[in-house]
Amino acid sequence: MSINLENLTERLANKSATIAVVGLGYVGLPIVIRYTEIGFRVLGIDIDQAKVDRLNTSVSYIEHISDSAIGQAVTDGFEASVDFSRVNDADAIILCVPTPLNRHREPDLDFVLETTESLLPHLRKGQVISLESTTYPGTTEEELLPRIESTGHRVGEDIFLAYSPEREDPGNPSFVTRTIPKVCGGYSENCLQAGIALYTPAVDQVVPVSSLKVAEMTKLLENIHRAVNIGLVNEMKIVSDKMGINIHEVIDAAKTKPFGFTPYYPGPGLGGHCIPIDPFYLTWKARQYDINTRFIELAGEVNTAMPAWVIDKLTDALNDLEKSVKGAKIMILGIAYKKNVDDTRESPSVILMEILRAKGAILSYSDPHVRTFPAKRNHSFDLNHTELNAQNIGNYDALLLVTDHDKFDYDLIRKHARLIIDTRGRYSTEKLTTIIHA
Repeated sequence: MSINLENLTERLANKSATIAVVGLGYVGLPIVIRYTEIGFRVLGIDIDQAKVDRLNTSVSYIEHISDSAIGQAVTDGFEASVDFSRVNDADAIILCVPTPLNRHREPDLDFVLETTESLLPHLRKGQVISLESTTYPGTTEEELLPRIESTGHRVGEDIFLAYSPEREDPGNPSFVTRTIPKVCGGYSENCLQAGIALYTPAVDQVVPVSSLKVAEMTKLLENIHRAVNIGLVNEMKIVSDKMGINIHEVIDAAKTKPFGFTPYYPGPGLGGHCIPIDPFYLTWKARQYDINTRFIELAGEVNTAMPAWVIDKLTDALNDLEKSVKGAKIMILGIAYKKNVDDTRESPSVILMEILRAKGAILSYSDPHVRTFPAKRNHSFDLNHTELNAQNIGNYDALLLVTDHDKFDYDLIRKHARLIIDTRGRYSTEKLTTIIHA
């Protein structure tokens, strides 16, 4: 064990180390809170000055993370900053920045690479750097390692490089940062030991793997597994609909089998930062090895086509009422990507809204978790949350249920709506002519 590694692991073990978390979003903030609550000094780095100012005054901007949790972190020594030079004070640097797709559905590593470049002048011996952003196998070794070594540091001796994929599930009360096992890979044995030392105090179980690439591929497999199975059940929904079969009843019956079946549920398309994006990181990388990932890409095609299928169901339902989409008043129920959270990243609601706006519909939305339509790189709607009551529900030609938040009053909606397009199976047992299952 090198003297740098020995000093680092000792500081992590006795909690005298400083942890820097770069990227204070849905992944970074839970990590901040976890390390502060177990006694570490934590420095948060983000490029958004407004976000930094809010956090330093104990104000959260994520619904399921309370102001009191941020306030306790600040009391325990957390500080946010836009100054990247501050990472020189840190013993460990955890990178939690976005990895989106570009307009060609290829990996966009700009956030990762620009963040790394900003860190380089401020690195010092004895630090461990762990990337948590989801990416293709080879990213950490091919992109981060040479940049770090360009500063004169030797990875594995001076600085230790690890990859540990994030596994946050916003809004899930059953699993928190501490209880979710942490996969970790390192560039070398020393790097792996540094990564294990970093995460051992914070989580119940660290799962070491043999390389950076194995850790990177693990995250992709987890999300591709979900994407493929959701694609399968979405295709089954379309087939069942044509046959007059209730797919939700089928799923409920199938999941009574105590082995060999895991229930997945259909919807209007994929949402969130992981499942709609991660599979394309692997398909892009696989092409460099002359491999076509046909299974993954087919699932992607099915899932990507679901918003159009929902629009067709809505259009047909309006036609039956002798109405057109153009000029129709349509209320979108839920713009978060999944229920009971305020996260709208890659939400299928936004895709549906874009299609409906292009067709001339008059749009409103109701989402008790998202009060104002958020600023996005590729989408813009000047809309605010609309409260639902008996009078205004009846004023819409159709209500399109996209995200089935528990806060919605489904009895009130069913009683007063002229037409409901249900993409989530919330009314799966209903046979009313005003409810269309999509």
